[in-house]
Amino acid sequence: MDEIRVAAQPTAKRFELRFQSLFNQGRAMVFPCDEQGQVDIDALSERARENYLYARAVIGFEFATPAVTPDYSH
Repeated sequence: MDEIRVAAQPTAKRFELRFQSLFNQGRAMVFPCDEQGQVDIDALSERARENYLYARAVIGFEFATPAVTPDYSH
């Protein structure tokens, strides 16, 4: 599975904003967010920020509309 994950800040509940590829179900970009799907862009590394902005720009072309899901990676 080709998935890009960005480490989340420690919180009681963790969520992730998942951009699923429209062409490869094994590919997604995933970013830490709050319950409403708000990503703290200032907390992202430069590369993660570029990936996040790219994923947002190509919604409907390369990635599906993002979904907020619980972060089970911890």
